[in-house]
Amino acid sequence: MPSSPVDPNQDAPGANDDASGTAVSMELACVMSKYRFDATLVFMAVAGEEQGLIGSEGWAKDAKAKGLDIAGMLDNDIVGNSRGLDGRVERGRVRLFASGILPEKTLPDDVVAALRTGGENDLPTRQLARFVKAAAERHVPGMKVDVMWRRDRFLRGGDHFSFLDAGYAAVRFTEPSENWHQQHQDVRMVDGVQYGDLPEFVDFAYVADVARVNGAALAALALGPSVPREVLMENIRLEPDTTLRWSRNPEPGVAGYRIVWRSTTAADWEHFRDVGDVTRQTLGGISKDDHQFGLQAYDRDGNLSVAAYPRPYRPLPVAPTAPAK
Repeated sequence: MPSSPVDPNQDAPGANDDASGTAVSMELACVMSKYRFDATLVFMAVAGEEQGLIGSEGWAKDAKAKGLDIAGMLDNDIVGNSRGLDGRVERGRVRLFASGILPEKTLPDDVVAALRTGGENDLPTRQLARFVKAAAERHVPGMKVDVMWRRDRFLRGGDHFSFLDAGYAAVRFTEPSENWHQQHQDVRMVDGVQYGDLPEFVDFAYVADVARVNGAALAALALGPSVPREVLMENIRLEPDTTLRWSRNPEPGVAGYRIVWRSTTAADWEHFRDVGDVTRQTLGGISKDDHQFGLQAYDRDGNLSVAAYPRPYRPLPVAPTAPAK
């Protein structure tokens, strides 16, 4: 867009914002269409983002109305420039914005349950971000995914907002060093400074690396099992151990489950234990008071799911029955 989002006359090349993200989506659609995945991958470019998220809001609301099971949405918006306003070049990393609690007056019961146990950093969007970071950094050497624990940059937004507001997990990729002379500006030269979103300011090799990061994450998500369901943490007695229980995944190819955990002050998982095809497991000597836990499913090929956060479980006491007369 030019300096005004509703100016129909000025030239608006949009090379970085957001032809870069559109190119990532189009190229991955071409490449990944040659392979088969266990889940459906949808590649889209939507209109009217700068005018109020018109296209993405329409798509997300329609998906919600149809009851589509969307495991996650990856938004690529401004992923083409590696040189910041100060001239610093950063080619080895990309930012991934991951929202926490949505700013709503009334929160869903599952969110309230997570907040009561300190799980504000373990809601679905942030679990998705951890998974994307791990998969991307495992398969794309030299690219670091920096997870930002917020919805987006200040004074900015993107199409992932529409999916977040519809209740889906959604994250946003954005370059680390932005140059605002080349975003939302009429094309012009002022005091020797070129303004405008022109193709010569796009680092095409960097865009390709961002595409590889997305491809690795999408393949891992679409090949892995679904997120485990009904994951509970037993909260029955005072003890130094932690016991989780859960329901089996519906997919026939699931081979077992992995418990992951970290200290309450850590951003990412620090430990894991594969426990096989069971639905209950105790971690002896690992205190639920000192750690955050998650549960992932894995299939016979070793593909993992996104982690699920366990809700506390405490069975209600059973009232004694009156003796028969």
